[in-house]
Amino acid sequence: MFVDQTKIEVQAGNGGDGAVAFRHEKYAPLGGPAGGDGGRGGSIYLVADSGLRTLMDFRFRRKFKADNGENGRIKSQYGRGAKDVFLKVPMGTAVYDFYTNELLGDLVGNGQKLRVACGGRGGRGNIHFATSTRTAPEIAENGEPGEFRTLRLELKVLADVGLVGFPSVGKSTLLSVVTKAKPKIAAYEFTTLTPNLGMVVLDDGRDFSMADLPGLIKGASQGVGLGIQFLRHVERTKVILHLISMDPNNGRDAYEDYLTIRQELAGYTNDLTKKTEIVVASQMDIPGSEEKLQELKKKLNDKIIYPISSITHKGVRDLMIKAADIVYAANDQVETAPVVADKGEQEYVYKKLDDSFVVEKVDEHYFVISGDKLERLVQRINLDHTDGVMMLARKLKRMGIDDALREKGAQNGDEVTIGNFTFEFVE
Repeated sequence: MFVDQTKIEVQAGNGGDGAVAFRHEKYAPLGGPAGGDGGRGGSIYLVADSGLRTLMDFRFRRKFKADNGENGRIKSQYGRGAKDVFLKVPMGTAVYDFYTNELLGDLVGNGQKLRVACGGRGGRGNIHFATSTRTAPEIAENGEPGEFRTLRLELKVLADVGLVGFPSVGKSTLLSVVTKAKPKIAAYEFTTLTPNLGMVVLDDGRDFSMADLPGLIKGASQGVGLGIQFLRHVERTKVILHLISMDPNNGRDAYEDYLTIRQELAGYTNDLTKKTEIVVASQMDIPGSEEKLQELKKKLNDKIIYPISSITHKGVRDLMIKAADIVYAANDQVETAPVVADKGEQEYVYKKLDDSFVVEKVDEHYFVISGDKLERLVQRINLDHTDGVMMLARKLKRMGIDDALREKGAQNGDEVTIGNFTFEFVE
């Protein structure tokens, strides 16, 4: 089954917690802190694989989770980091955030990797909190939570040349003649329900990939028929072979068919009419096809049209040579274009956490405080030990939390919640 769009959920692993421990060796009478750091949680990557042609692997399994990092140990032993998870996807897969529709990455090269969920950092153990005045700190950090994301994967077939046109104009037949692909061919509309891909190899040694895309109909760009599902596959092609049937007995107007397909290509999210187009008059082996071709040429103002017959192979070789010329010219332009930046890497600017916070009086004796940096601080400090609680109290005071609560009317004994932590306000 051909699957070219799917939704998945990825959960990176949490970082391990730092440990609170002390040395007790026989020949170290003064001891000291010996709690190790927690390990990093596993991240999740998508990897482009040239051996895949569909997103079928994600049809029945949609949730993926990496392991958590190991907690820190005694004797200053660090916790082991979790292994990253690598999910293989076909080349040509675009990755979007499901809710914001933000493009996260486009995997077009074999082996190209994209990190879609970052594992949480491990917490520091108490070996990092010893000072000259605090020689036995019972302070450690919790590991950061791993990133969770809901993604939309969209496969866009990587083909140099795309065959478009109304159903039953000979696209599958042409593909079967010029490549070793074996598409289903029948004398009824919508025989082709999924894109078919093949390689064209010319006598001069040049080659290129060609895709036979399911037939378009009027209204395809608005969701009619099969077109909206597969117009995205035209986006990556360098050349469009627009096939128009010259069968005089099919009851269709060739010029109207041409305009309709052009309109659907223009109506897609990205205007596909900007791509190089070769107009192909197909099925020229049928009696009366020559007269229909002359009528089409007049209406297209003598635009160059390549007449072919996939049955007799007439004109097919010239058409493939022309398509190869355009494909290789496009490749040369890409190679000689000045390189501004490595498209395989993206530069991220570090954003400092917002120091601001909001104090909300929910009830007469109950307050809720929210803020990015504040909630992160509470989440990171291990509050199982008195030293950790005292350090948090000092940090909250320096941030102005105590004064803000007093301004809101907080009194001794009132409950205050920050994130998942609730404590009693004491003057």
